[in-house]
Amino acid sequence: MAKSTEDQTSFDMQPVAAAQGPVECLGQTFETDEKRREYFMEKLRDKLKDPEFRKIEGFPIGSDEDILALSDPPYYTACPNPFIADFIRCYGKPYDPSKPYSREPFATDVSEGKNDPVYNAHSYHTKVPHKAIMRYILHYTEPGDVVFDGFCGTGMTGVAAQMCNDRAMVESLGYKVDTDGEISRQETDESGKAHWVRFSKLGMRRSVLNDLSPAATLIAYNYNAPVDVSVFEHEVKRILTKVEEECGWMYETLDTDGKTKGKINYTIWSDVFVCPECTHEIVFWDVATDKKEGTVKDDFSCPSCKAKLTKRMMERAWLTKFDKAINETIHQAKQVPVLINYTVRGKRFEKAPDKSDLALIEKIENSNIPYWFPSDRMIEGGETRRNDPTGITHVHHFFTKRNLWVLARFWSLVQSSEISRFLSQFVLGSLRILSKQAKHNKERRVENNGLGWVNAGVMGTLYVSSCPAEQSVLFFFHKKADKLRSFGKANDSFALFNASTTSSAVAANSIDYVFIDPPFGSNLSYSELSYITESWLKVKTNNTCEAIEDGTQSKGVDEYRELMAECFVEVYRVLKPGRWMTVEFSNTKASVWNSIQTAITEAGFIVANVSALDKQQGSFKAVTTPTAVKQDLIISAYKPNGGFEARFLSEAGTEEGVWDFVRTHLKYLPIIKRGTDITKLVSVAERDPRILYDQMVAYFVRKGYPVPLNSSAFQEGLAQRFSPRDGMYFLPEQVLEYDKKKLTAGGMEQMSLFVSDESSAIAWLRNLLNEKPQTFQDINPLFMKELGGWQKYEKPLELSVLLEENFLRFDGSGLVPEQIHAYLSSNWAEMRKKAKDDPALLSKAKDRWYVPDPNKAGDLEKLRERSLLKEFWEYLPPGYKHAKPDSQEGFIPGLEPKPAPIAKGKKMKVIRLEAVRCGFKYCWQNRDYRTIIAVAQRIPEDILQEDPKLLMWYDQAVTRSGED
Repeated sequence: MAKSTEDQTSFDMQPVAAAQGPVECLGQTFETDEKRREYFMEKLRDKLKDPEFRKIEGFPIGSDEDILALSDPPYYTACPNPFIADFIRCYGKPYDPSKPYSREPFATDVSEGKNDPVYNAHSYHTKVPHKAIMRYILHYTEPGDVVFDGFCGTGMTGVAAQMCNDRAMVESLGYKVDTDGEISRQETDESGKAHWVRFSKLGMRRSVLNDLSPAATLIAYNYNAPVDVSVFEHEVKRILTKVEEECGWMYETLDTDGKTKGKINYTIWSDVFVCPECTHEIVFWDVATDKKEGTVKDDFSCPSCKAKLTKRMMERAWLTKFDKAINETIHQAKQVPVLINYTVRGKRFEKAPDKSDLALIEKIENSNIPYWFPSDRMIEGGETRRNDPTGITHVHHFFTKRNLWVLARFWSLVQSSEISRFLSQFVLGSLRILSKQAKHNKERRVENNGLGWVNAGVMGTLYVSSCPAEQSVLFFFHKKADKLRSFGKANDSFALFNASTTSSAVAANSIDYVFIDPPFGSNLSYSELSYITESWLKVKTNNTCEAIEDGTQSKGVDEYRELMAECFVEVYRVLKPGRWMTVEFSNTKASVWNSIQTAITEAGFIVANVSALDKQQGSFKAVTTPTAVKQDLIISAYKPNGGFEARFLSEAGTEEGVWDFVRTHLKYLPIIKRGTDITKLVSVAERDPRILYDQMVAYFVRKGYPVPLNSSAFQEGLAQRFSPRDGMYFLPEQVLEYDKKKLTAGGMEQMSLFVSDESSAIAWLRNLLNEKPQTFQDINPLFMKELGGWQKYEKPLELSVLLEENFLRFDGSGLVPEQIHAYLSSNWAEMRKKAKDDPALLSKAKDRWYVPDPNKAGDLEKLRERSLLKEFWEYLPPGYKHAKPDSQEGFIPGLEPKPAPIAKGKKMKVIRLEAVRCGFKYCWQNRDYRTIIAVAQRIPEDILQEDPKLLMWYDQAVTRSGED
């Protein structure tokens, strides 16, 4: 999770007065904006009375009145938005298949920092910088297009869509904006000179934003909706003055002179433990923290008996008290105030609490809070119940009595304000740092003349430390109010709502571009992390459709994949044919990465490119986990255009359908891609013949048709129909551009391959031998050096087997193969101009391994497939009756598998992945779905979930066989 920004004090508002005259909304004109709101509010109120409306997936948990209090229809509804269709009809563009649209995928790696006032106005569990999203929107859209984000979080996609109309913001991306609004970026021409190329146009794009979380959509609304900043500032300061008049005494303290009054900035509290040796109470702060260095000691001594102790050795001290908010007696871990940071005459000081400070706290503890505050029981969950052992079981327990009182008073005044939605966010955006989750930032003591600071704790968790910081509500809100910022926003630029992305209510083929940042498996429990905020709102996430892996919700990787697949099916439905979707992804688990890819392809999208998005600040888990993904990945996928889809229906199952798919797919792939050294090109992996084959197979399988070509026949056909360059294939019009770019580039950047299984070993050998045909003796030491350790479940193979099954060796007889001849004549002057049967050349070429010519690789492919299938049949469960063919030509007639229960057998500890992939494909071609399922049940679960090819065959087999 990103470093906390909740102690940042910027809050972004529109510095113009709200419209007082006539306003237009969804084709209707209203006297004032308030009249507009009243009209649509009544429409929404009527809709909420419809029982069927409340049955929409993801409908939040809350009363009609609380939902209406949050909403600002038709632009924002804290429930499914019944005005979405009208919004798109009024502001969008109808799908017109006759209007040409063509974009390559945005294949450039993007790096955008988070130190931007817009971004930092509120901290949330995850979010992508709006400047990064702007680059994608500008690339894929035109002014007036509609952008969709079904997991909008804080609404950065909406902000980005609006900012495409801001000349200064666009220019801050390094682009040039002409007087006519044309946007250009720098590219290098054939001579190596940089020049500007037009690629987009200045102008606002509208957005349709959705999220399951009411807390998230309220933040998104505040980011995207306009408000009069002077009115907002006045209201904040008016409420602050009232609260300070009433509650200011709670944060008063005496200076160390015992006379001068000061204002508390924050108070540090500490857990209290009991020494196991002498039962003396030990204040953790006193014995375990190094005040000078700002660190926590691993071990320390009991002040009473001097016994050597660690935190784990001690028991907690406990307090028992009656909690009037829930009418129960509760037991909580004892905490005491240990340090007060305060201000006197503009200067900051620190001291230990004195008798008057302790008396003040006792007075507050023994008083009743006269205002409403949430006291909900924390829901079941790993994060929400993590503090149960210390007695923090309800929402109000996350706050000290003092801060809870002041927040409750502030909240009561906010709800009666005319701009309550904006002020609510002002309060709710600060809850973490005003709660017991806040921590004393010891590392910053040196920077602040020995004085500490407060941050919002461990983000992405509900962790409460042993020494939490009680940040003064009044001190913090004064800081925040003093730093209001502004940027221009328009009300009719977005439509925002709460629902599941599986049921967006958006019309089919109506969205011009999709940017989504979906949940990352088990990385974060979003509904749990938002529970405290949503308890104040009284409208909560309905997590039935929450796409996460979570044991409490009984959701594993399969359920996560199924939910994501449903979401992507809906996104596919609403996106216009031929248009693009960008998916931002970050997760440390291969199974989750595979689930996202599988869900995308199962929905019908075709992946064209994967690039990196560096947000310049890792999440909490990415920073602390050695195996974590340091950069987010950006998946660029497109929805095939209607023309191809229509043609495919008549070509499906034919060879022409294969080549029509390849021709169409190549149009969507980037022609060049630059590496870390921007002067050099890197291979576009998606143009590799094996990747093209996999994409073609996946498309045919999803459509339910047999694949008409095997790998070798596909590669032969590819070489005959398309232009090869550097192991990639291009359309004729594309290869000319590639050749020009390569001439001006500083060469090709070599991509390193980590050899860990059969597939990566073959890829590494192919790269090696393409560049230099060589003997086994030459290859072996290089191979051993690159071998990083075979994967746990993968059957290890000798280098000799890998070479025999996938490559050719020249035995010294006949003519020297063209690849070897070209290599030798290019690198040895004495070999140039020699005939291919020259004895010296034959001697130099003998025993060298080389990559088969695609036109002649068919026989080798058949031999390899026969070997792989032979091993696959050995993986069948004991006693399983299967119509295993005697030849590789097909099944023996009349011996189809019987519909008997599948015998699972024992799980295999080691498998040959390539054999299982080959067997699954073979069985699927012959509609033997039961065998796929039978073998899948014997494969280690991790392997099945982490291998996209196996998972595709398995999912298709389960779907078509009816097996659960």
